[in-house]
Amino acid sequence: MTRLMTRSLLLTMLAACGAKTNASLCDQASVTPNPACNTACDPAPGAPASCPAGYYCAPDGKCDAQCDATHACIDGYTCDLADGTCHLDDTITPPGPDANCPSVHVSAMPTTPSVLLLIDRSGSMSETFGGTTKYNAVRDALVGSGGVVTDLEASVYFGASLYFEANPCPGLDSVPRAKNNKAAIAGLFAGNSPGGNTPTPVSIDKAVAEFGVVPPNSAPIIVLATDGEPNQCGNNGADTKPQSVIAAGASYAAGIPLYILSVGNAVSDAHLQAMANAGAGVVAGQPDAPFFRGNNPADLKAAFQQIIGGVLSCDLQLTDNVDPGQANATGSVTVNGQTIPQGTGWVVDGDGHTLHILGATCTDLKTSATPTVDAVFGCGTVIF
Repeated sequence: MTRLMTRSLLLTMLAACGAKTNASLCDQASVTPNPACNTACDPAPGAPASCPAGYYCAPDGKCDAQCDATHACIDGYTCDLADGTCHLDDTITPPGPDANCPSVHVSAMPTTPSVLLLIDRSGSMSETFGGTTKYNAVRDALVGSGGVVTDLEASVYFGASLYFEANPCPGLDSVPRAKNNKAAIAGLFAGNSPGGNTPTPVSIDKAVAEFGVVPPNSAPIIVLATDGEPNQCGNNGADTKPQSVIAAGASYAAGIPLYILSVGNAVSDAHLQAMANAGAGVVAGQPDAPFFRGNNPADLKAAFQQIIGGVLSCDLQLTDNVDPGQANATGSVTVNGQTIPQGTGWVVDGDGHTLHILGATCTDLKTSATPTVDAVFGCGTVIF
């Protein structure tokens, strides 16, 4: 299947000679954290300041600090005690990228996807499925050993909703999205069991309405896993496939692409394709969007991994144009502290805006809890 969505890493060009990084005081084991560390704030431009003096609001919506009265910035930087940020010292290093400096250093900030797992818990999910039940197979594919939430919980805001027939209908038992959310999602599965009909269209509508605020620079998606054709609340024989397709399209229109995974082979290919196209905003004449099917527990786990893995990307967007020829010839790229070879480990795209991390290093980057990417390019690389 093709990549479903891009997980971008925002790269900020810094005018510095060599690789200079001011670490967060809130994340250093040797520093006793202030209670203000990691408290919630609004990083949107123009938002009222909500962090205490000496702290700034980081892009992930948490108060942070790089320096204070007792912890200085690294050489070449000065501390702004008002908000705890380090700034290039203009008296030491000239301002602006690529200015009178033997190299231009690039640092990376990861963007974290926001994923809602919308899971069918109708009565048919209790059916036998490769030595277990469909319900337990979905649970294991998500939070079992090697499950997608198990492997990527530190890199994705995962939430889950089990949908079912209720009064009022539909019922959604949910766990809010968060990083490191495996235990909560496992508890959601443990506290519920299959039963009732499959009210898919109204459940999608409710999930979209309740999706809530997405953190800054985060891409929202819904992954729908169901084992049967959709129907209405209280009417098991009603055909609501058209309504389900409309609901998938409405999700996309609301800015939340929807991907569909069939648990077993009871859902027709035609309906899965219609749902996939609607959830991806495909219009007539465009190539079909991918849909997914797992006919046994192993295939189901692989399908979840493929969907969520596609949300994560190793394409890093540069904030300034670079000359791709010079960048590829003079650059040095380090991922999680390890220098990787140009060509097989990284390459700058011909557009001069994109740094691609390749091969096994891309896999490591996707599964890292706190990924770091540093790139150093020779002077003259940046195009103004």
